[in-house]
Amino acid sequence: MKRKTKSWKQIEKKLFTREEIAEAERFAEREVLEMNLRELRLAAGRTQEQVARAAKMKQSELSRAERREDHLLSTLRRYVEGLGGELEVVARVHGKVVRLRGV
Repeated sequence: MKRKTKSWKQIEKKLFTREEIAEAERFAEREVLEMNLRELRLAAGRTQEQVARAAKMKQSELSRAERREDHLLSTLRRYVEGLGGELEVVARVHGKVVRLRGV
């Protein structure tokens, strides 16, 4: 007898409730949101000097940026690009996620 294959959605319904899936997504989102610049740099395995050089910043400027709580988007963009990444600004409005352009 040939076994009928099941989609991931079918399996997922049996394994997790909607509430469990939503909680896992919220947990993952919180984990991402709680990473500060220093933790991001360390997770990327880079030193301040390496990121500063790639971002065309002074190491002291980069150090100050890591300690700040309020950032200019231009500084964040340079920092993230210095890590080899790309900065994306996203807004959540009434449950919808919108990627902001030109920011």
